[in-house]
Amino acid sequence: MRLVMVNVGVFLAIRLAAIVLYFAGISSAMMLSWIEVPSSAAMLLRRPWTVFTYMVAHYDLLHILFNMLWLYWMGRLFMEYFRAKQLVALYVMGGLGGAAIYVLGYALLPVLGGQLAFLIGASASVIAIVAAMAVYAPQYRVNLFFLGPVSLKWLALGAVVLMVLSTDPTQMGGQLSHLGGALVGALYGWQMRRGHDITAWLNRLFDAVANLAKPRPRKKGVGNPVGGKAYHYQQSSQQERAKQPSHAAPTEAEIDVILDKLKRSGYAALTEDEKATLFRASGKK
Repeated sequence: MRLVMVNVGVFLAIRLAAIVLYFAGISSAMMLSWIEVPSSAAMLLRRPWTVFTYMVAHYDLLHILFNMLWLYWMGRLFMEYFRAKQLVALYVMGGLGGAAIYVLGYALLPVLGGQLAFLIGASASVIAIVAAMAVYAPQYRVNLFFLGPVSLKWLALGAVVLMVLSTDPTQMGGQLSHLGGALVGALYGWQMRRGHDITAWLNRLFDAVANLAKPRPRKKGVGNPVGGKAYHYQQSSQQERAKQPSHAAPTEAEIDVILDKLKRSGYAALTEDEKATLFRASGKK
């Protein structure tokens, strides 16, 4: 829901800005060019932030409507198997993969050579989530209007066929980005079946950036004018508490490690300390 809210918020901001620019006699295309991914690698080097901004930006109402319906529907299914942090990381990686294939396609394919186009929308990120679930849980059945229960693998295959059959030159760049997102999602699902999370590095990066913004606690007793006695007392007290069982709330990183082990090996594989930590976490929730 937070991803949906971000996309909707950015969409409203873009449309409101477009209205203001219209009355000011300025084309909204100039504004969008600073948000969309350009097909030119040289221009992309001057606007590298667009590989992130484009994946949460939309300009057409139907475009964002269908993308957000898919994101909400498949995101809820994704959360039955994985965590929210993995969903966000896969969303970002799918968008980056879509932008990479898009730019490479315009650079390498003769039919697209020399054209300048721009990419906008969350389609690559959303298709990454669809492909991931189709590979990870191919037999999971969903109910479709007029078709009834359909396995995820057939749903994903149908989406790929539609992408291949769409040969309209004006849409080929978008199809390339869809292909990039699908490849990232399929790789994620395949690796998760083998117990390897390809988004782990990105989540560690997110955590590192978040930790930089947190204020560091000050050590008590440091710089005490009376021979440093207060510091030594504080240090010894911390050492004594470390020997005793901890009843403090576990950190999010500790919970993530335990949940990963739980998904891989089951509850019986957890140690007594890990079970106790998980119990304390659930109590705090």
